[in-house]
Amino acid sequence: MVTPALPKSKTYAYGKASRQRIDAYWRPAPKAAPRPAVLMIHGGYWLGGDKRSWKYFARRLTADGYVVLAPNYRLAPKAVWPAQRDDALSALAFMKKHAKVWNLDPNRIIVIGSSSGGMLGTQLGTLGTGTRQVRGVVALSPPNNPFLAFTDGAKPGAPSAERTLRRAVIDLVRCTPGETANAACWKRVDDASSAGHVSPGDAPMLLMHSTGDFVPATHSTSLATALRAVGVEAQVKVVPGEMHASGLLEEEHTYPQILAWLRKHSG
Repeated sequence: MVTPALPKSKTYAYGKASRQRIDAYWRPAPKAAPRPAVLMIHGGYWLGGDKRSWKYFARRLTADGYVVLAPNYRLAPKAVWPAQRDDALSALAFMKKHAKVWNLDPNRIIVIGSSSGGMLGTQLGTLGTGTRQVRGVVALSPPNNPFLAFTDGAKPGAPSAERTLRRAVIDLVRCTPGETANAACWKRVDDASSAGHVSPGDAPMLLMHSTGDFVPATHSTSLATALRAVGVEAQVKVVPGEMHASGLLEEEHTYPQILAWLRKHSG
């Protein structure tokens, strides 16, 4: 595999908090028409992770004709839900407002998110009328139903990654859903489930997991069913192996499939 040359890159502030920073990657093309773009949202259990983890894939995607922006966002437990989604929305708004800086088309933005970043992507694609936000969503191992992750992590013999995800859900919503009748707690839990926001006009989605993923495909099959019920295209793809999140993108046989989906939906 030939590694593409480095694109131009720069970090910007899209808000006042230290985590509200976004990296832009683009290749100068002054005479070209505005290009499609990808907003890449990192994972990390909503507790960690960094935008710099997308550097390699930003390099590949810019070589394939896309402008790429990758934000950080405020993390749990310090920032309670929906701060993470609010930051993703703010990063997207910044991207659209300054589209001319990178010669991108603000109406041709697709989100790629990994793990918790994939969940934020499906939130962007379903909040309100999702296509008003983004043209499409590619979510890799997204925990689209945090309450399901919470209950799965409590099962006897649950793997350590699932138990960690359960604790992350508690930190995200700042309560223990199964042990409280607190209405505010349950409101946050319900709000964090992407399927609860589905409506006609939402963004088409490609939802990917591996057969051994600790975030099982059930997180995406239920969301896809809800999307299809209102006429929105949704594809769930389960690939062999135990890859999780961006590990799916690292598989050479999956990157071309994702790129084909991007090209189909970015116009």
